[in-house]
Amino acid sequence: MNGGADLESLKRWIGRAQTAEDVVAVDRVRAMAATLDKERAPAAGDVLPLGWHWMFFNPAAPASELGPDGHPQRGGFLPPVPLPRRMWAGGRLMFQRPLHVGEGIRRESEIGDVTVKQGKSGTLVFVLVRHRVVGENGLSLEEEHDIVYRPAPSAGIPAAAPSPAPVGAPWRRMIRPDPVLLFRYSALTFNGHRIHYDHPYVTKVEGYPGLIVHGPLIATLLLDLATTHVASEALVRFAFRAVSPLFDTAPFSVNGLPAEDGRSARLWAAGVDGAYAMTAEAAFR
Repeated sequence: MNGGADLESLKRWIGRAQTAEDVVAVDRVRAMAATLDKERAPAAGDVLPLGWHWMFFNPAAPASELGPDGHPQRGGFLPPVPLPRRMWAGGRLMFQRPLHVGEGIRRESEIGDVTVKQGKSGTLVFVLVRHRVVGENGLSLEEEHDIVYRPAPSAGIPAAAPSPAPVGAPWRRMIRPDPVLLFRYSALTFNGHRIHYDHPYVTKVEGYPGLIVHGPLIATLLLDLATTHVASEALVRFAFRAVSPLFDTAPFSVNGLPAEDGRSARLWAAGVDGAYAMTAEAAFR
């Protein structure tokens, strides 16, 4: 990044929009249920579990149009940010009405903002994408999706230590990620990003210790934890933020602490070291 001139060119992407259509296909829902080790898969007409909408609308770029990291080459809908690392930073979802297995769906997307910040590791570029997902019965959910672009790691600069997460949460589940889980989730979301399934690439090129657990997969597991205790139709808002990456090298936990009035809950994912990996807030009717 060369400062203001580059930022101004990236800001031209603000307001760019696209629309995609899809179907909540039974076979894909069944495959997601198997991937998440569910005892029963939702059948035609059933409500789609929260977070499973991330299976749909994903761009199917030809192999010749992929970049070296497995993502589509930059400069289409998303701005061509000249930084090598791209990851989910977080998001906010507002739920209006459920989607159902078998229905046709549409997503309307728009680039909401492009901002540049200076972090300890160098320049960071944040891209805000706004989505509206519409089903056959009208608007289902509104989503704000934060994408962060980072520079390659610099030798000798240690990563910031994440904060320790609370212990003894009343809602808790252990997750043991492995390459099969991450590969299957990548396939279902048509996510070619090599950090999730290509061990030589993620360790030797990007310098991570193992395969990275997908941000939306962690968020989906947090949503699943919440709706195990509170009916899914009661959830009206879910906001999450990635804090530090999780890898296939160790188990992690998803945790929840409901408010005393039952109208909200704090949620988080924690690594085997007990530190925050993702934080979230859920609000209920």
